[in-house]
Amino acid sequence: MKNLVFWSVTVAMAGFLFGFDTAVISGADKPIQTLWNTSPLVHGALIMSSALWGTVLGALTGSIPCDRFGRRTTLILVGVLYLVSALGSALATDPYTFSLFRFLGGIGVGMSTIVVPAYITEIAPNQHRGKLVALYQFQLVFGILIAFLSNYLLSGVISHDWRLMLGVEAIPAAAFLLLVLKVPESPRWLYLFKNKTDQAKQVLNRLYTEPQEVEAVLQEYKAGLSQTKAKLFSKPFAFSALLVFLLAFFNQVSGINFVIYFAPRIFELAGLDTSAALLSSTGIGLTNLLFTMLGVYLIDKLGRKPLMLIGSIGYISSLAVIAYAFSHDLGGITIAMFVFAFIASHAVGQGAVIWVFIAEIFPSSLRTKGQALGCGTHWVFAAIITLVMPWCLTQFSASGIFTFFAAMMILQLLFVLFLMPETKGRSLEVVSDKVDDVEERGKVEAAVG
Repeated sequence: MKNLVFWSVTVAMAGFLFGFDTAVISGADKPIQTLWNTSPLVHGALIMSSALWGTVLGALTGSIPCDRFGRRTTLILVGVLYLVSALGSALATDPYTFSLFRFLGGIGVGMSTIVVPAYITEIAPNQHRGKLVALYQFQLVFGILIAFLSNYLLSGVISHDWRLMLGVEAIPAAAFLLLVLKVPESPRWLYLFKNKTDQAKQVLNRLYTEPQEVEAVLQEYKAGLSQTKAKLFSKPFAFSALLVFLLAFFNQVSGINFVIYFAPRIFELAGLDTSAALLSSTGIGLTNLLFTMLGVYLIDKLGRKPLMLIGSIGYISSLAVIAYAFSHDLGGITIAMFVFAFIASHAVGQGAVIWVFIAEIFPSSLRTKGQALGCGTHWVFAAIITLVMPWCLTQFSASGIFTFFAAMMILQLLFVLFLMPETKGRSLEVVSDKVDDVEERGKVEAAVG
């Protein structure tokens, strides 16, 4: 158990870097636009969304190094990309160089959304899989909190304080690189992709104390061999692909990345001054962390679907109130309170569930390809939303934008009620068989007409 926790926590540190990298740009948003005098659309495309387009590329192609070279090698590559991106973007002298280094960091983020959940899923016992994979989300939101806090503390330290905000990410990136070198390869990958049974068994012996436990896991691996030549978009896995696509799509049309990337702007629109806006952004990070901890605690107790139901209802309620508050000018404090409620709903629902569900819904042979579909969808829509939002904020009211997100979350609630299956406590092979069982699909088709 000691090795299991250490390896899971170490690998999940990529989530900390993911979260830090995602949120740190909020502190550089307006200063960089002022420095390089970019238009709203160019600013959205080059500065704010460049990392996200890299993330799309990393997510769509991350399964290739994962399956060909292994989970561990891919994790090392992720660490290198984070380190280079942090140093390069902090030292950039023009928007194009800045965008290039942010793009490289985005590739690392995208790859991490594939390799980290895959690795932890493949080493975790069924009964602990949910909370161990959710460590990735916990580290992610911890990284967001530290980024917001770091931005607040570094604000005004030097004239171009955004360089410090971005460059400080190099410290945890270097630490992750050093620690991940102590992590072994995934035993499932060794067995299924390289036929290295003895090496897989050696890793399993470090995870389990009883020989019979190791043999039981190897039997599960053996059961997965029959699916090694399966195709992602073949008929048996079409429903799994649909579930993953819809879950990832709804994650982004909730507005979560809009709130995290543009938090200071949102609070300034609500009437808070710049310092209060940055401090309120730190409150977003703290709320996210606390409710993610709750989600991690509950995910193996209540299950994936109940958390999604709770989160969906919270999304709809909080977004509707934010939209109403903006339209009726109710003030920054009211809006800030319900932005925090929105973040709490995300953290306990979609935030806790998405990486777990995407990682366990496909069999081992298709896991990273299925994750590439889900994560690619997630990041395509994240990039589009981030690209157009600086422009949207000049064309539409904040009330209208939040009303759109609330409407999308009504659709998510219907998705959870009528389509989403429960995967808690099942072996990975059983999950994939159950989800794509003909009888199960028939029930779903009947439910949605």
